[in-house]
Amino acid sequence: MILRRVARPLLATIFVTGGINALRQAEGHAKAAEPFLNSAFDKVGDKVPEQVPRDPVTLVRIDAAVKIGAGLAFAAGKAPRLAAGLLLGSLVPTTLAAHSFWTIKDPQEKQKQQIQFFKNASVAGGLLLAVSDTHGKPSAAWRAKHAAKDVTRDVSNAAGKLSRKGQKRANKLAKRAQKALPN
Repeated sequence: MILRRVARPLLATIFVTGGINALRQAEGHAKAAEPFLNSAFDKVGDKVPEQVPRDPVTLVRIDAAVKIGAGLAFAAGKAPRLAAGLLLGSLVPTTLAAHSFWTIKDPQEKQKQQIQFFKNASVAGGLLLAVSDTHGKPSAAWRAKHAAKDVTRDVSNAAGKLSRKGQKRANKLAKRAQKALPN
């Protein structure tokens, strides 16, 4: 559909350009994200595996790579639902780290960050739609539910046929047995 071919690249643009910018200025982005990351690791650090890097610069670079890779895949229509999910997963912590307007005292800066926060919330809404977009085809959940109903029906029919055959066989044996018995 033409709408998807136009909408996906438009939605992906902010992620690809943002990812490139984050790679070019990883240290600056890491410095901005560090308070959020420290707070997050303080709260859930014991539940995060040791293999997960805690260095802000490394995390910014990983996030940038996800944004670029998933953004390009989404724009090209390659695994668009997965790509949209990855972009959404990248957008949430980025938004919380960069646009936490509720912590800002200066009214002008607070308003700027609030606008950016709600812009990102709007983009998240678009990504949620993209995650659920099945191109008009039934979703995996719908197909699984109906496949289960089909299997249940088929098993029930097969069981009914078997029991009818079994009943016919039993009736034949009963008639033979009656004929064999003396009157």
